[in-house]
Amino acid sequence: MIFAKKISYSVLIIITFLLFTIACKDNRNENEDRTVFNYNEMAGISGLDPASANNLEDIWAVNQLYNGLVQLNDSLQVVPCIAKRWDISDNGLTYTFILRKDIYFHDNKCFKNEKGRQVTAKDFVASFNRLYDARVSSAVSLLNSIDRTEKTEYKGFLATNDSTFIIHLKEPTSAFLSILTMKYFSVIPAEALEFYGQEFRRNPVGTGPFKFKFWEEGTKLVLLKNDNYFEFDGKNRLPYLDAVTISFIKDKETAFMELLNGKYDMLSGADAFNINEVLDKNGNLKQVYGEKFVLQKQNYLKTDYLGILVDENIEIVKNSPLKIKSIRQAINYGFDREKMVKFFRNNIGYPATSGYIPHGLPSFNDSIVKGYTYNPDKVRQLLLEAGYPDGKNLPEITLHTTDNYLEQTEFIQAQLAENNIKVNVSVDKPVVLRHAVSSCEYNLFKKSWVGDYADEENFMSSFYSKNFCPVGSNYTHYKNMEFDLLFEKAIHESNRDIKTKLYQKMDQLLIDDAPIIPLYYDQVIRLVRKNITGLQTNAMNLLNLKLVKKELQK
Repeated sequence: MIFAKKISYSVLIIITFLLFTIACKDNRNENEDRTVFNYNEMAGISGLDPASANNLEDIWAVNQLYNGLVQLNDSLQVVPCIAKRWDISDNGLTYTFILRKDIYFHDNKCFKNEKGRQVTAKDFVASFNRLYDARVSSAVSLLNSIDRTEKTEYKGFLATNDSTFIIHLKEPTSAFLSILTMKYFSVIPAEALEFYGQEFRRNPVGTGPFKFKFWEEGTKLVLLKNDNYFEFDGKNRLPYLDAVTISFIKDKETAFMELLNGKYDMLSGADAFNINEVLDKNGNLKQVYGEKFVLQKQNYLKTDYLGILVDENIEIVKNSPLKIKSIRQAINYGFDREKMVKFFRNNIGYPATSGYIPHGLPSFNDSIVKGYTYNPDKVRQLLLEAGYPDGKNLPEITLHTTDNYLEQTEFIQAQLAENNIKVNVSVDKPVVLRHAVSSCEYNLFKKSWVGDYADEENFMSSFYSKNFCPVGSNYTHYKNMEFDLLFEKAIHESNRDIKTKLYQKMDQLLIDDAPIIPLYYDQVIRLVRKNITGLQTNAMNLLNLKLVKKELQK
């Protein structure tokens, strides 16, 4: 019966696709010469306030609406945005940004005569100071380096005139410019915050390439072209598109059918469609779909891993075999990452046989940082060292995961069982898993880390001992004095070559101590209609629509 259902679903998709190919009618709005980019966001959107944009789905929408001082290009280089240039003092403590004078907020009824006004340095002072309010901001911890002491007259942010914005730091921070590319640091008009109050999350006012039209939560979000946007392609004002619409269909099969029917221009992510239906086992687009769609793949600053709680001050760790390093290493050697990526992800991503730092960052080097590969002989040796020869008397270990990763974790479970390590897989709801992990309730758990900014600091900070959860992101409670000293040195180091070597040393320490079991380094994957051009990918998986063009089809 299940087999019949799978066949009927595949047949239905192929029939739908063939009908779409024959008919090939673009799904347009009433005004047929307008270009509208349509995509689906399965996870929904929780708000449009950049101060609280801490998940990818919110960040994608916010990125169309707001700008900051600086931005990342697709090569992950920090380039000008509202700040046309900047200067860093010799001691690395003072950043001076010179702002453009041709940037205006979106027209909105919060302004006098509903006309958007010019952005000034005072707007950045107010926007950045607002980030200290934990009730509205998710960026409070990122402000730890700001100097608001007597030395700076308690003003970490300062506007000396309309176009000069100054930031004071307590100590040199090599990743600071990269941190400023995060959407938290967008500029917001005080008038909008005052006018909309708590409803600002639903009524965004920014400077971005698109402006807010309406949002019916759970159904559709519509953004319109900002005719006054300040960026050009050299000759033409951006953006090219007239509008962007975002739908919120949760079922990936339904969303995929809508893509085939022409409603969507893109689906993004391995979880957004049935990869077995669309891709072959080598990760390539099947021929039947290659006529109408382009498959985009790109390194992604994301590492999927199993985390291990190693803090022996916590009761559940005291009685767990996972407190023994050789057991943790044995698990790392006990399953085949290459098979897992090939058969359960259709070769989307790369087996994590190096460190925790993923492809796409300068310090990734699998010839320097040596990780784990499948090696049953090493498993037997390590179990013997730990006092459990051939796994005898080794207690069963529980691995906590979610539905999305059940097949992967069951594969790991089966291979570990072949190597005399018994693992029980427990499936939690995502919100339950997140809470339990941050509360140190689980010994072993499935987790992933997505880079918030393009610097290794963001990955290594999750193992710095001063960042223990629940306050920080050190979910394993890993503590190593040598690691901490290297981390503190790296975050102050401005020389790229030296930084790279420091992070590689830290990564190797982490792998050797094994508070984690790296699984794979992910990839950005998008299925895009061929009449879409200018849609670039980047290792941050940030959606940029300002350069996108859509060819209307007859």
